[in-house]
Amino acid sequence: MKYLLLVGAVFFAFFSCFAQEKTTVFFDFNQSDLNPTAQKNLNDWIVKNPEVKVSKIYGFCDWKGSNEYNDTLSVQRVQTVFEYLKTNNVVIDKDYFQKGFGESFTQNKNQALNRKVEIVYVPLKKEIKKDSVSIVQEKTLSEKVKQGKEGDKIILKNILFYNNSARTLPKSQSTLYELLCVMQESPNLEIEIQGHICCQSSSAMDHISTARAKAIYNYLISHKINRNRLTYKGYGVTQPIHPIPESSALQEEENRRVEILILKN
Repeated sequence: MKYLLLVGAVFFAFFSCFAQEKTTVFFDFNQSDLNPTAQKNLNDWIVKNPEVKVSKIYGFCDWKGSNEYNDTLSVQRVQTVFEYLKTNNVVIDKDYFQKGFGESFTQNKNQALNRKVEIVYVPLKKEIKKDSVSIVQEKTLSEKVKQGKEGDKIILKNILFYNNSARTLPKSQSTLYELLCVMQESPNLEIEIQGHICCQSSSAMDHISTARAKAIYNYLISHKINRNRLTYKGYGVTQPIHPIPESSALQEEENRRVEILILKN
């Protein structure tokens, strides 16, 4: 019963991704219009977040219907949300990116949760200066890559894994989508995906870093990114940000990471 109440509602799932956050709008079956409940909750989000800039809007569908139909429907849902945000004076980045995934993503068993649009946005931060107040926007992953050059490394924040596993946690999906879209936006970009682990004094668990890097590689391949643009490698504990043993949980988390190395841009 609880799941049925989610149909057409907006579910707020905020988390950081290079200073980006996300909220999700759910749609009724086979519909691209916002129902009253979705509109109310989206309005509540707009009121609570007056100083944000939308950078991405992604559309999704359940598996029912043809691939072509679902691709079209997902784009229609994106356009509905885009127009609604514009009408309500939400700031949208001039280089804003939209994509309809149709049914081509990891589907939830509860089909109601697959009929959605994800709004990726950046909170605007106030930077106090002597004579004025200005707004500073954190760089997105896309901006970091576009401004990067060969040899630069970029940490993929919020790529998280189950303990001693190469299986990503659900909260990693937003960053994975972001990386996928960066690869799609930049067809000449070639990268090495690098895995790192923490907390080890030996190389006994180094294979996990390789498996995790390969998991990101496989994700991109499964979404039709040319394998010739990708390589992967596990570095174990050979390149820690902080000395091992770490002195805090935060240092452990920062050592336990996935990075991309720009090979060609």
